[in-house]
Amino acid sequence: MPATLRHGFRARAHPARSVPCPHEHCRARAHQSCIVRVNGRVLARPHDSRISLWALTIACCPECQVGLGTPCHRDGVALAYVHPRRVQEAKETLA
Repeated sequence: MPATLRHGFRARAHPARSVPCPHEHCRARAHQSCIVRVNGRVLARPHDSRISLWALTIACCPECQVGLGTPCHRDGVALAYVHPRRVQEAKETLA
């Protein structure tokens, strides 16, 4: 496939597809769409856990002031997700 066409297809994809999906029932590899394993349906947007992992690797959190790769926290306890402001910061970083 020519590079110009490939770029057009990838430009519409969510940037979180650049990391593998940590969702326990999906486990999609990097640059592949998230799926529902039961019926093989391709999801329109990545799982929330994949978006959180992507934001964790791309941006620092402006809410809890942690650096790249460090999980967000609340009162010293690490969260299983990232703050919405961190996801927004990651999107702005790419723009």
